[in-house]
Amino acid sequence: MTRQKLLIVDDEAPLREMLCDYLPVHGFDVRAVADGAGMRSELNRFGPDLVILDVNLIGESGYDLAREITGRSRIGILMLTAVGDLPHRLEGLAAGADDYMAKPFEPRELLARVRSVIRRLGEEEQAPANRIRFGRCVLDMDGRTMVDPDGADVELTPMEFDLLCVFARHPRQILSRDQLCRLAHNRDLEPGDRSIDIRITRLRKKVEAEPEAPAVLVTVRGEGYVFEPARDEARSR
Repeated sequence: MTRQKLLIVDDEAPLREMLCDYLPVHGFDVRAVADGAGMRSELNRFGPDLVILDVNLIGESGYDLAREITGRSRIGILMLTAVGDLPHRLEGLAAGADDYMAKPFEPRELLARVRSVIRRLGEEEQAPANRIRFGRCVLDMDGRTMVDPDGADVELTPMEFDLLCVFARHPRQILSRDQLCRLAHNRDLEPGDRSIDIRITRLRKKVEAEPEAPAVLVTVRGEGYVFEPARDEARSR
């Protein structure tokens, strides 16, 4: 069986050494570098399946490096940081991270997170591109339908469908209300217009397991909304 390739990008030498000792024992091919320059070199030579990326690198932001990775190809990203509050997690997810862990961490938990991200990436590769999972439901973009966990049709208005399609095409990206209105409805948002917020509230009642604590269509205070498939089950089979 081919060993999955992991690239560690962290300027803490003890952490790199620990992971380079621990992860190969569990079946991974591992390389480690201390900065963005080393990361770029290994992306070309090593071709990792997943990058374990520190946020607070010397000289370059891990968020910027995450955006660089996602701009190249579909490589998994697990971000590490000493700060684990919600705004930082959202920034990491918006930059393209598939998961986020705060330091210090238990190596066994990191191993479980790595395996989970790699599994989801494999599911995405096998899934039809037109079928996207939103929380409890699956959206068929070609058929313009959505079904619940029992396979029953979920009623969507045309504008709700268009809004979901925009989120499906921009996963883990923070989108302002203005952007959502232009992309989904081809018009500018008028001052005082709360139609986007109203539609998202209605969609949450349809797709979220707990609409009062949304985990799929998440509000980013002062900026807009982000669709977070990484907290879900990625794309449907």
